[in-house]
Amino acid sequence: MAAELRLPELGENIESADVVGVLVSIGDHVDVDQPILEVETNKATLEVPATAAGVVGEIYVKEGDEVAIGHVLIALQAGDASEAVAAPPAPEPAPTEASPVAEQADVVSAPASPASLPGTTAAPVEPAVEPAVEPAVEPAAQPVKSSVPAAPSVRRFARELGVDINQVGGSGSHGRVSVDDIKRHARELLQQSPTPAPQVSASQGFPPLPDFSKWGEVRRERLSGIRRATAEQLTRCWNNVAHVTQFDRADITELEQLRKRYADRATKQGGKLTMAVMAVKVVASALKVFPKFNASIDMESRETIFKDYVNIGIAVATERGLLVPVLRDVDKKNMVDIAAEVSEIAQKTREGSIRLDELQGGTFTVTNLGSIGGTHFTPIVNWPEVAILGMGRSRIEPGYQNGECQERMYLPLSLSYDHRLIDGAEGARFLRWIVDAIEQPLLLSLEG
Repeated sequence: MAAELRLPELGENIESADVVGVLVSIGDHVDVDQPILEVETNKATLEVPATAAGVVGEIYVKEGDEVAIGHVLIALQAGDASEAVAAPPAPEPAPTEASPVAEQADVVSAPASPASLPGTTAAPVEPAVEPAVEPAVEPAAQPVKSSVPAAPSVRRFARELGVDINQVGGSGSHGRVSVDDIKRHARELLQQSPTPAPQVSASQGFPPLPDFSKWGEVRRERLSGIRRATAEQLTRCWNNVAHVTQFDRADITELEQLRKRYADRATKQGGKLTMAVMAVKVVASALKVFPKFNASIDMESRETIFKDYVNIGIAVATERGLLVPVLRDVDKKNMVDIAAEVSEIAQKTREGSIRLDELQGGTFTVTNLGSIGGTHFTPIVNWPEVAILGMGRSRIEPGYQNGECQERMYLPLSLSYDHRLIDGAEGARFLRWIVDAIEQPLLLSLEG
């Protein structure tokens, strides 16, 4: 008897994933828990294991497809590979279709807004509808899983227009519903029961782009899952945080000498004692002194949520994009432990083996551009956090020490925070405390 392997739940608010690679072929024998597919979603690359054993009869997805949760991936048959026969008809594969919004502009005029967190995805913003009416479809209280054959992009388009896809007659093979079918059904509903619809402002969606091909040749590349997740999260961050950035610099001359002196201790534990590692430890101590920077603001309930744990996200640049793995309970660890953990989690992030839960739960973020260059910059707060510390490249400059002009090494620091919760004076005190702790490490023992 054939068994169908479907895309399982991958995390909270995750509705689909991009297929990065298919790990089996038709005729292969598959064991339970054997990886059959590699997918990418929400800033993580994951392997999908088989939930049943058998011989691969049909494969319904290919690299580059966007697949919805619950979609059939592979059909298995009992027996050996030599006995494999054609599998019974199953739902059609999820082809990578062009965005229905970009496909035709007779119903919608703006592309849907990106959706996800480190760790979450936001619902897509409704596209602007040209007619001043909306389909008179009563939205269901809970989403209902449909057996109507349709691609994930078509289902998403139906949701955005408020159309119940179960009520749409499909014109494709086996009743498959297309974007044109959704538009036709929406027009029929508009004619039957026209009602006023609120206009979507440009600030809620994205304005249409000009036709760049008028000025020369262009080419389009589909955004990767990680790049989409980054764009979606940064859009949420920018829209939900009242950003303010303050700048300062710390004299790290003595701290750099200490770092070099004790670097071997961290190396023996498998880590690397860097200035970023030391800054993470300083920040963890500062968050205990200034708990408001380790909080989140809930505007709906008009409350501040203070967290009694310190989980610091570390921005890591990878070939696939920027990811932010999270170090947990940093305030309870020493610098050697932090150095080893940073090295391990950064390697996993660059290799693509980082787990989804390791990208979630941060309370503050540290981002370091010092290895690349530059001085100060304006990092974007990783909402729902309320602050982020940016580190630039340290450099030797003239400075006064004991009344004499000497060569000193300075580290540029940039602190961005949510002005809705944190006032400028509080931001200045927090950043000054970090500078003092870097310049006078004994402060960590006295006040940290």
